[in-house]
Amino acid sequence: MGRTNLDLLLTFPDGSHLVVSTQCSRDGEFSCALYTAKIGADDHADFQTISNHLSAPTCQRAQAHAYDYAIRHFPHAEALKKPPYLIWAGPSSAVSQ
Repeated sequence: MGRTNLDLLLTFPDGSHLVVSTQCSRDGEFSCALYTAKIGADDHADFQTISNHLSAPTCQRAQAHAYDYAIRHFPHAEALKKPPYLIWAGPSSAVSQ
């Protein structure tokens, strides 16, 4: 898997966040992972994995799996952001010459 993007889904009452990352492999497979993130006063972030490897052949399906997983685990989260989320599609296959 390549580089990761994080997108905010929800801010909890304690100030922590639920975030999702969406990745695309070089083979074109998409996957999402959910994390809780606590940001300290010094901007240090502490991440805890909630789920990972929610994969699918398309970005839209992988993100739908992540959203469904989040809804099941946080059923009272009415403000949960729906897809689409940020995606990094991987390195450019063409190099400029």
